[in-house]
Amino acid sequence: MPQHPHICMLAAENDVIPGAKVGGIGDVVRDIPKALARAGATVSVIIPAYNAFHALPGSSKIAEANVQFAGKEHSVALFELFVNRDPGVRYLVLHHPDFGACGAGEVYCDDPADRPFATDASKFALFCAGALQCLVNHALGEIDVLHLHDWHAGFAAVLREYDPAFESLKSVRCVLSIHNLAMQGIRPFKGDVSSVESWYPNVAINTDMVADPRWHNCINPMAAAIRLVDKVHTVSPTYSVEIIHPNEPERGFHGGEGLERDLQQCANRNALVGITNGIEYGKVLEKMQWHTMMATIGDTLLSWLGENNSVSTTDYVAHQRTQQWLASNRPRHVFTSVGRLTEQKMALLLTPTENNSTALDDMLMSMRGKGVFILLGSGDKLLEEKCRRSASQHPNFLFLNRYAQSLSDMLFANGDVFLMPSSFEPCGISQMLAMRQGQPCIVHAVGGLRDTVVDMIDGFQFHGNSVAEQVTHFQDSIQKVISLREQQPELFRTIAANASEKRFLWQDSAEQYLSELYS
Repeated sequence: MPQHPHICMLAAENDVIPGAKVGGIGDVVRDIPKALARAGATVSVIIPAYNAFHALPGSSKIAEANVQFAGKEHSVALFELFVNRDPGVRYLVLHHPDFGACGAGEVYCDDPADRPFATDASKFALFCAGALQCLVNHALGEIDVLHLHDWHAGFAAVLREYDPAFESLKSVRCVLSIHNLAMQGIRPFKGDVSSVESWYPNVAINTDMVADPRWHNCINPMAAAIRLVDKVHTVSPTYSVEIIHPNEPERGFHGGEGLERDLQQCANRNALVGITNGIEYGKVLEKMQWHTMMATIGDTLLSWLGENNSVSTTDYVAHQRTQQWLASNRPRHVFTSVGRLTEQKMALLLTPTENNSTALDDMLMSMRGKGVFILLGSGDKLLEEKCRRSASQHPNFLFLNRYAQSLSDMLFANGDVFLMPSSFEPCGISQMLAMRQGQPCIVHAVGGLRDTVVDMIDGFQFHGNSVAEQVTHFQDSIQKVISLREQQPELFRTIAANASEKRFLWQDSAEQYLSELYS
């Protein structure tokens, strides 16, 4: 590898661009390029324009390319944004009208259950072909590394291997980062407008090398990339070990999501590398008095209620709760959580228990008179409904059903203990953000949570060989931490101080990228 390599990243998200982030992949693609640039690399990041981002103020078209796709020649345009904003990093978007198939600025589409990923797979299959054509045309000069993020960019590995138009890219090192192994973008080889035969009719693809291991008549772009790239990267070391084993639903274990054999083979050839993500430091978040915090949250909820003609029951319950809490002193224990409401994040909390309630209900009952729980997040509608129901029944639960950066910062800065009982976690960022503010975390000891939180040193871990056991141990951890704060406050303060002093630096991650992925 050259001393100052040029790395080109293809991804679906980039949080540098307003509106171009949905999940954690957007955070990584925002931060790691800057760290790599500080380490001497040049980084070009390309995402689809989604029929919106190419029109942002200051954008400039730097190249056009013609690409064969779905039996026709298509023209794509490459735009550069935020020129010279971050030395050593170029932010680019590729424009084609089809990238906005679900509305301008919409990153992902929600296809019906009988045709999963159909629209997204088609647009990312075209995106990869267009991006590679720009690279072959030297729109960005010479590149040394092609870095693909998740299944959306996996089609680039397939085209690089099998399409003669991209033969020159075979000499370029190719890397895949896995951010969400559960999403794989599986589509049929033929028989559908969203299929390999439709997208790439003239490319002789070895279907055995790109087929899903369970459905042999389908392409799996995640599996294909795992098999075809030079190195596969996961966003924590423990997760890289977990995913070479099969899922075990009966004991609540999430492993390779059906791709464990491919990942084991990848590990056998020393091509599977776990590198923990980082976060940015230096940002000081404001500590607030309880009444000021409740008044601020109440005002935010009031603004949400005023946005629509119909009143959101969830927002109304939350606003009433802030008014109740405003009239009382700060509780002894303030537990917080911030994140997407998904099965991954919420399954343990919402697991039914013996008395026809949920683990969340039982936790809230056990905390009454001692502590409160504030949850900020949105996502799955069924999970939102379960949280709303619990919020209406428990006076010590405040459910803020939206994502708002100001409220997120407020909870990270002002909570006592952060809860992150994820069923699995490739890396996790919320626990790092809470620790940065001196808020210790109770975490399920899986994936990146196990790698970032040390039990009774800078936080608290729980384990379990079944879902029931995990729920029980999670509940036990809540009670243990409450007792610790009440009976051994000095020890808890030491743990909180250790959490605030711990560092997960992107610069350390970047050095590992350069030495373990790119070399």
